[in-house]
Amino acid sequence: MEQEPKQKIGPGVMALAAGLAACLMLALSLAGGRARAAEASAPAVLDVPRQGSAQTAGSPVGTQVIPMGKAVGIKLFSDGVLVVGLSPVESQEGERYPGRDCGLKTGDVITHINGSEVDTIEQVQSLVAQVEGDPLTIQAVRGHKQLQLTTAAVENSQGVYQLGVWLRDSMAGIGTMTFYDPASGVFGALGHGINDVDTAMLMPLESGSIMPASVSEVKRGADGDPGELHGQFDLTRDLGTLYANTDLGIFGQMPQDSMEITGEPVPVAARDQVAVGPAAILSNIRGDQVEEFDIEITHLHPQGDGTRSLMIRVTDPDLLEATGGIVQGMSGSPILQNGQLVGAVTHVLVNDPTRGYGILAESMLRQATGGGN
Repeated sequence: MEQEPKQKIGPGVMALAAGLAACLMLALSLAGGRARAAEASAPAVLDVPRQGSAQTAGSPVGTQVIPMGKAVGIKLFSDGVLVVGLSPVESQEGERYPGRDCGLKTGDVITHINGSEVDTIEQVQSLVAQVEGDPLTIQAVRGHKQLQLTTAAVENSQGVYQLGVWLRDSMAGIGTMTFYDPASGVFGALGHGINDVDTAMLMPLESGSIMPASVSEVKRGADGDPGELHGQFDLTRDLGTLYANTDLGIFGQMPQDSMEITGEPVPVAARDQVAVGPAAILSNIRGDQVEEFDIEITHLHPQGDGTRSLMIRVTDPDLLEATGGIVQGMSGSPILQNGQLVGAVTHVLVNDPTRGYGILAESMLRQATGGGN
């Protein structure tokens, strides 16, 4: 998903680290397009955001699921508003830093102002405008720690009260659905979490959904320049709802008749059933068509339960010609071997787009039911 430039206070995701790129294309803010600065910010109270902890689905997920590989639009609204930056307020007396000076830091999640719950930038701005320069109490979460801070907004040179804080409250973009369980209606996607592009923090989930999507074009990957899928999706039509944004993927529930599902359930492989050697992935790189491509599993990391448990190499000439290998937007593409779902694509090597990493399918399935790692 592609990231929009941030304004002060607002909503992004595409993490690059240690030569890896997460294979998710995610970005535009849903509330006005960008991260925005808290104008006239102020009042609210606090519940600890879920920080992506998985709520369990209504019914148990089976040990056989349908591998998908379908591109879907994803929209996510945060539980609280995420602080993605701190900046000065240009007042008539010079630069002032009310947000920074009260102790707020990038990565904090503001949940309440003056006892009022806040989940959107507009709520923050409205509360700040109401109290103007009077003291206000901010409740926030930093990691697993709850904070209570006191500050006052500063009037800028245009007469608007601001906290000097950049916030994000939502994101939208494209990723790939990994599996669907027809018995429970549970699906898993991406194989990694949706992280904020500015802070790399896992976005705390208040609500979210998936939408139909189609791939309109591909930017091919090259050494040092990860490629990406470009697609279109309809923000007005939901296929299913999200209940968890976790380090091991996003999870939700969807009625079976919401989209065309043609595959048959297959077993989810245990780690000791996964082997180095030939395998295949299902991926949607053209229109709404899911295709199978040849890959090779080149390495299994000992006791790997994270997003880089497998190393894979693309060997399919068609996929190499079309994309150069693994590109952003292919996060969640299911990996199949010996008639079983063994994992999902999660990362591409920036300097070699033919290679990347994957997560074990059993780790995603365990997370989908609230079992964690």
